[in-house]
Amino acid sequence: MPALRAIVRYGYAPFMMFGLTAAAYLIVTELVVAHDNPWAYLWLAPLLALAYATAFGAEKIAPFFEDWNDHNAHGDMQATTLHILVYEYQSIVGVVLIPVICWLFPFQGLWPTQWPMWAQLLMAFVISDFMFMVMHYISHRYPPLWRLHAVHHGVGRLYGMNGVLRHPLHQVIDMIVANAPLVIIGMPVPVAVMLGFLISITLIVQHSNVDARLGPLQKHLSIGRIHHLHHVNWGTEGDCNFGLLLTIWDRILGTFHEKPPRPIAAGDLGVDEVPNFPKGYIEQFLFPLYYKPGAGEPERYKKPAEPAPMTAAQEARRIVDAAE
Repeated sequence: MPALRAIVRYGYAPFMMFGLTAAAYLIVTELVVAHDNPWAYLWLAPLLALAYATAFGAEKIAPFFEDWNDHNAHGDMQATTLHILVYEYQSIVGVVLIPVICWLFPFQGLWPTQWPMWAQLLMAFVISDFMFMVMHYISHRYPPLWRLHAVHHGVGRLYGMNGVLRHPLHQVIDMIVANAPLVIIGMPVPVAVMLGFLISITLIVQHSNVDARLGPLQKHLSIGRIHHLHHVNWGTEGDCNFGLLLTIWDRILGTFHEKPPRPIAAGDLGVDEVPNFPKGYIEQFLFPLYYKPGAGEPERYKKPAEPAPMTAAQEARRIVDAAE
């Protein structure tokens, strides 16, 4: 078991980020592009399912917190599954709209189509990583956006499946800010599909409950403890480490914190002023309508206060009354 745990700790992130991305790259380049077969994109679906299954298995073998693996206790699996389906559906719609966007903004000559596809993907990912970080930072600073983004932060644990958990409207805004500029200047559909796949894998790894060891890259990737600090419910102490994957943007912005000011416990995640964050998908969808940042927990989500325990005198009186 210790050997298997070590394999998972050191092999999980490389397998997910490089292994599965390489497999997706071969599917897109060899089956879709080379043979002009757009139906081959469907092979990415089982590959994405394999990513979630790998995260699920790795979390059992080498978890950060055993408590985060108790799906029944957290009661959020159904809502999270629906979030995944909505997220991927919206991503597919975004890809389908690419030809329309290119028709509306005919700036195809700006995209370096002469580059190898891997170079185009790398450029697109770095730009998206920066744009997502900017959008993420603003979402913590601008109350209307925070009301939407708080749906992602309301989770009481981190695990692979809730990486793409976000309010659908916030996802649309993210896509417009981070990806639309790339599409406008001519990003080809195959590159966009690969970019979407790589972002999904990144979000799964970033939020996995896997004690991944990254060696010299530990300080440069927003994975594991670095991202845990971003999710803590310690007031504004989590307003740091906004990067999707790279920490360089946070270093430039001055929002990078490598280590927490104190140890993070399993129960330290969530939105501090909403301790009873809703577990159902519909309630999470409606959450921004009722939540007002800084105003405390909405009455809708407060649990009834438990009655105070009876004193000895009150207990004695209850027994006398019952006997009469």
